[in-house]
Amino acid sequence: MKKKGKEAQKKPLKVKEKRTHRVAFMLNDMEFKAVQRHLKKYKITNKSDWYRLTILTQIWQKLGEDLPMLFEENEMRQGAPLPMLFAENEMQ
Repeated sequence: MKKKGKEAQKKPLKVKEKRTHRVAFMLNDMEFKAVQRHLKKYKITNKSDWYRLTILTQIWQKLGEDLPMLFEENEMRQGAPLPMLFAENEMQ
């Protein structure tokens, strides 16, 4: 029997994986001041979360761009016809 009402609308809790790998890097004075200025301007209080999201967003974006594609980008922009279309036209 299905539950109705609020109980049915509850979503299962997401299990957060424990972060066990520490990553450290160094910044020069100019880079550090730029980061500090950005954090203050946008009122970012959780620096580690901001660094993590900023870095991983860039990585995920690159991974999406690097996925194998069936056609090259310039072929898609030009609307190059598919080879199968030529084969059908030659048969007629």
